[in-house]
Amino acid sequence: MENISARLSSINWGHITEQMNEKGYALVPQFLNTEQCRELIQDYNNPAFYRKTVVMERHRFGLGEYKYFNYPLPGLIQTIREGVYPWLATIANAWMNALKNPLQFPATLQELQELCRMHQQTKPTVLILKYGKGGHNNLHQDLYGEIFFPIQLVLFLSSPAEDFKGGEFVLTQQTPRAQSKAMVMQPKKGDMLFFTTNFRPVKGSKGYYKVNMKHGVSEVLEGNRYTLGIIFHDALS
Repeated sequence: MENISARLSSINWGHITEQMNEKGYALVPQFLNTEQCRELIQDYNNPAFYRKTVVMERHRFGLGEYKYFNYPLPGLIQTIREGVYPWLATIANAWMNALKNPLQFPATLQELQELCRMHQQTKPTVLILKYGKGGHNNLHQDLYGEIFFPIQLVLFLSSPAEDFKGGEFVLTQQTPRAQSKAMVMQPKKGDMLFFTTNFRPVKGSKGYYKVNMKHGVSEVLEGNRYTLGIIFHDALS
């Protein structure tokens, strides 16, 4: 996975930090190549990779399907998950400091997983999602237990306009005593998007305050849309 490790090292993490602090999300264009996207989509139908399949409409989550990976994760995914976590942990810990929250996240993914295990969170949360025509994902937060990391990422495996239409990625920010703000994006195939899992700090006239964030996917008008979600904390079930 030298190629992926080199790409991770070449990311402008200073810019990512600025964008996460300012907007709650940050985009890395063309992180995966076409072949890597194709292989991840191709593996969607191989049951050996997955521990659980969720049909979204059964739980009123939306319309579509997603699958949670088994451990050990495929090498490509594990390399990304381990490689980006320390950079994001620095951002997350600065957020906690700004909000005067004593919580601090460990420096490595392995240490975070050990913390999850102490709270009976042992199930992998990395997932691949498929939406067909009419598919959508209601606004939500991926928390899974008492221990949760405030930043996650999504890798876009399909090409807008070519593979599907509609299906925009949606973030909402709920500011105290104000109306919610929506941010709508349509990243391209291979792009990687970091975004806020649950809350982040925003600077006001009297210091920092907490805003809550949720994410979802707008309706797919035609075609199939695949994405890969990397969440860093593990789940209770």
